[in-house]
Amino acid sequence: MVVDDEVATNTIEKSGLKLATPAGVKLSILPIEKAATNILAGKYDSQRVLIVAKKPDRILSLVEKGVPIKEVNVGNMSQTNETRSITKSINVVDADIEVFKKLDQLGIHLIAQMVPNDKAEDFMNLLIK
Repeated sequence: MVVDDEVATNTIEKSGLKLATPAGVKLSILPIEKAATNILAGKYDSQRVLIVAKKPDRILSLVEKGVPIKEVNVGNMSQTNETRSITKSINVVDADIEVFKKLDQLGIHLIAQMVPNDKAEDFMNLLIK
């Protein structure tokens, strides 16, 4: 499930995501409010759901709407002129850092693990280095 207000209305991005989705995998691309409503209504209770978001504020919005999220794997946040690198694939701006701190304060475990064979690292430890 891709949760992002902008992506949900961008036909080009939606097409790219649909093309990249493996056969047999269901894809939902939803605005934050709709995703929260559907999750809280139990529409995915019989499924394993992976939530993907471009920025951490989308995850915080879901949590603030009551979606129970216990762990977030932070990964592949692109580098721009405004970002600073946390790992070789995670680049953040100050606003992202504040959101990660809020998620951490809410008791959400933040990890960095690019692929399943990698060791999961505590993201907050990486963030404060």
